[in-house]
Amino acid sequence: MIDLRSDTVTTPDEAMREAAATADVGDDVYGEDPTVNELEARVADRLGTEAALYLPTGTMANQTAARVHTERGQEVVADRRSHVVKYELGGLAQHSGLQVRMLDADRGVPTPEQVATAAIDEDLHRPGTGLLCLENTHNARGGLAIDPGKIDAAATAARERDVSVHLDGARLFNAATALDVPVTELTAPVDSVMVSLSKGLGAPVGSMLAGSEAFVERARRTRKLFGGGMRQAGIIAGPALEALESVADLETDHENARVLADGLDDVEGFDVQEPETNIVLADVSETGLEPATVLERLRDRDVLATPFGPTTVRFCTHRDVAREDIERALERIEASFA
Repeated sequence: MIDLRSDTVTTPDEAMREAAATADVGDDVYGEDPTVNELEARVADRLGTEAALYLPTGTMANQTAARVHTERGQEVVADRRSHVVKYELGGLAQHSGLQVRMLDADRGVPTPEQVATAAIDEDLHRPGTGLLCLENTHNARGGLAIDPGKIDAAATAARERDVSVHLDGARLFNAATALDVPVTELTAPVDSVMVSLSKGLGAPVGSMLAGSEAFVERARRTRKLFGGGMRQAGIIAGPALEALESVADLETDHENARVLADGLDDVEGFDVQEPETNIVLADVSETGLEPATVLERLRDRDVLATPFGPTTVRFCTHRDVAREDIERALERIEASFA
């Protein structure tokens, strides 16, 4: 089976398994797990922030950031197709009592003018805007790598209105790789950032939330509130440290995505968006089939992908899929739709 559903399906390699088996551990709630402490320090240094916090998932990290940055009832400005809007079960409302002002933003990043229009001041009748959420890469728009200038412009417009800025950077290292810029150039304009270690980098568990020391101190308390306080978490932080050293391998995933996209574009009925990172979106409406039927055909040929809208199928390359697997997958897909 060639699994192209997501880069979350990767399994830990031998180095990660060894790191888990030999990790020094302690109670992380007490701040006594040396492996977690090392991971947090290393990620903060890598991202150019004062501090970082290890959390079980990216969704928890995003929701924690929203809770820390805002007051109940405030508005959050976000692209309508962003992860915090589409895929986090209404957590902004459920966990933090927030309202969402959704924008239809070009490439998922609002312009300064859109930010200025969307941000509202607090007054007797209105709660005010508390947070701008950005995303890089932008998952639902096809893994777009967002230029640092666009991030900076939107963030600057928000801060001019005393609105905090959080960056959902689940695949931020993919963005930095695709844009060939230091990851710190993508984090510098924002107040907080989440990065996932269990997507493209292949760690079995975990995401990081980074920002100022004061922000992370408050986030640590919120993590506990949300049930994310961990004990001997070095067992999973050890593999995460190993994963952090595999950033350079992401370019291989991007190359494989381009090969996959080129091949899929030759399949009758597939209209493929050119990938910028490791996500390939294919509109399959011209096949005359529903995405679910297309996926059934692929599964019958031992290829897995995922539905991504009423006419779209998503493929995602990752470290467990080699170029040979991509070529075999294309042969099977072409045979299925010949």
